[in-house]
Amino acid sequence: MKILLIVFSLIFSFWLMFYTFHYTDGSMYIATKAWSDFASHIPLIRSFSLGDNSGLEFPLFPGEAIRYHFLFYAIVGFLERMGLRIDWAFNIPSALSFSFLLFMIFILGKTLFKKSMVGIVSVALFLFNGSLSFVYFFKQHSFSDIFTNSVFPAFAPYDNTLISGGFWNLNVFTNQRHFALPLALSLSIVFYLIKNEEKRKSLPIGLAIIFGLIVGSFSFLHGAVFIMIIAITFSLFILFPHQRKSIALILVCAFLFSLPRILFLWGVDGGNAFKINPGYLTSNNFTFFNWIRYWILNLGLGFFLIPIGFTLAGKTAKKVFVAFSTLFVIGNVFQFSPDIATNHKFFNLWIILANMFIAYVLYLLWQKTLRQKILTMILLFFLLLSGIIEFFPIANDYRIAVADYPKDQNVKWIIENTPKNAVFANSTYLYHPASLAGRKIFLGWPYFPWSLGYNTNERMQIQKAIFAAESKENFCAIAKKQAVDYIAVTIPTDEGIPVNNAFFAGNVLSYKSQDGHLSIYEVKNLCP
Repeated sequence: MKILLIVFSLIFSFWLMFYTFHYTDGSMYIATKAWSDFASHIPLIRSFSLGDNSGLEFPLFPGEAIRYHFLFYAIVGFLERMGLRIDWAFNIPSALSFSFLLFMIFILGKTLFKKSMVGIVSVALFLFNGSLSFVYFFKQHSFSDIFTNSVFPAFAPYDNTLISGGFWNLNVFTNQRHFALPLALSLSIVFYLIKNEEKRKSLPIGLAIIFGLIVGSFSFLHGAVFIMIIAITFSLFILFPHQRKSIALILVCAFLFSLPRILFLWGVDGGNAFKINPGYLTSNNFTFFNWIRYWILNLGLGFFLIPIGFTLAGKTAKKVFVAFSTLFVIGNVFQFSPDIATNHKFFNLWIILANMFIAYVLYLLWQKTLRQKILTMILLFFLLLSGIIEFFPIANDYRIAVADYPKDQNVKWIIENTPKNAVFANSTYLYHPASLAGRKIFLGWPYFPWSLGYNTNERMQIQKAIFAAESKENFCAIAKKQAVDYIAVTIPTDEGIPVNNAFFAGNVLSYKSQDGHLSIYEVKNLCP
């Protein structure tokens, strides 16, 4: 069973990652549903592979230390720098991480309930989420449309529905490639704690220290998972008496290793967006009824089966569920970033564990009469239906080509003629040639830095002042103060950044694209 699962996990994971991102004939091909997230991740990768990000700055908001959990993308950048093509450098760690996660879901489900079938069903429930988004789908489509469907039927808060389908299906892992690895490692730590609690003995000291360092690294790898595993292990400290020494050592090592990062993130201006904001995506119109309605729609039958599974589970499984349920509480009560939607990560891990209790209920039903076997199949069908429907928008997605170095002459010129640590003032945002070349741009698409707590409003005003400059005195004062090295004027621009073309046309060009749409000026030539 394990071998078959490993083979399936690897094949499926590599297909999924390469299908949504690959490289052909000098161009990157990015799935449309990953387009927005990759517009932040590709510049971050390239800042490590083709640029110079030794100062650890966010390449879409240079001049301040990076607030994003960058470690996974730094590793990808290092692999590309070592010679791997970017799709291999990106997809191999992504696929291996996702495979690892699938395997750990199986192992933990089997460990908690002593049945391999519970682990297998837990993996299926993870791959095909149990929300009620199929209700929205069948309002407009027939059953035969499932296989040609290319749109998620529900994606709150980005549409008019109440189901956050894009947060519960595979979309979150194709887009946020750094998410699967810390989740898998977290499940691994919990697995070892469970096994040793059952044996009534502590973890070996060396293993506890390693786990502590791994947890500490999450502050660089994925900040939300860092908070999650701290909450889980602290809860298990209370619930697992034989693991208290081990967990205390894990938490101490994690705290010491992550302390500089914690202090930095806590101290930066605007970086601490933490506040109490109950209701998650119902917080703008929070009532207990609206909140319950949201979770019934998003958990589907699981809303009723999870408590049944908890009631029927053994003592150890109950304790683990209680520990993981702190994530459900945290995600519904607190807000950690300017965009509360990002709290979905807390629910992703909680749902992984909750699915195991659903799987246990299905397993117990299957052991009974023929009627209960039929009921099990019906329940499983409706638990998987939304996930199956939402699989096809990913499988049917098309890719957008982004010309890369050396095919794109703009990227080629920047790589070959500008310093690796250069900062470009940009009049357009997504997939800017300077970003693809590993250079930093003065302001990336504002949502990206805003969601990290950077002061985007102030920088947008400075950006507009640079491109609207009417005199060299005014322009040079701003450009030098902001440590901008190059000005990249793109025509036409639809990003709402007015450009005083008359001012720039009167200066010496460093580069002009063949189609005339991109002009690059070196600040030191404009401001001697």
